[in-house]
Amino acid sequence: MIHPVCIAVSAMVVLVACVPDATQRPELASLPKVMRTGSAQGVDDFRAVMRRVEPVAEQICREAQANLNCDFLILVDERPNLQPNAYQTYQRNGRPVIVFTASLLRAMRNQDEIAFALSHEAAHHIEEHILQTQSSAIAGTLIGAIFGAAAGLDESGLDVAADIGGTIGARSYSKEYELEADALGAKIAERAGFDALRGVLYFQDAADPGDRFLGTHPPNADRIRIVRQSVG
Repeated sequence: MIHPVCIAVSAMVVLVACVPDATQRPELASLPKVMRTGSAQGVDDFRAVMRRVEPVAEQICREAQANLNCDFLILVDERPNLQPNAYQTYQRNGRPVIVFTASLLRAMRNQDEIAFALSHEAAHHIEEHILQTQSSAIAGTLIGAIFGAAAGLDESGLDVAADIGGTIGARSYSKEYELEADALGAKIAERAGFDALRGVLYFQDAADPGDRFLGTHPPNADRIRIVRQSVG
């Protein structure tokens, strides 16, 4: 069931934001430009997509991870002035939550784009990316603290070193996780009867994060390529 929500930080734990702000239109020079067709989408369109994608995502989740909670809670945050975004997080009881902002739906041009994004977020949970990111962040924090201590840093310096280590640890595999979620998400969307290749075209017109060191997302061209490879 979809609800307009205002999510308190205290009600959730660690989240993964996945969709860049769709305000810039960089050319993906290495890929042929394909026209995105359709019109702005809304909550009703999202509801229609969810009815088809959710049972498929939950079935694939159960097939892949027998001990994982596969009961997705899917929400739309309709608060005004929010940036276009979608992310996966958890309730305190461990139930996986997927949240879309209404502004993201308006930026999407068809139900295939919604289906791909929704499937991508479900894939993050199935692949347990948040847990892996937490483990990497903890390891990075410890390593940063150890190196800080070896360098003779004072207490404030140790805190900075630990924070830097945690950030590096958390981001070390984030681009790989995004591409993994794209690949599995494409398969979920296709099994639900949507066109993942049409869906991933959203990234042709979304802001491109580029290939930045310690960036959290891969270049948009890489994301389009991985989907083509996954369903081609």
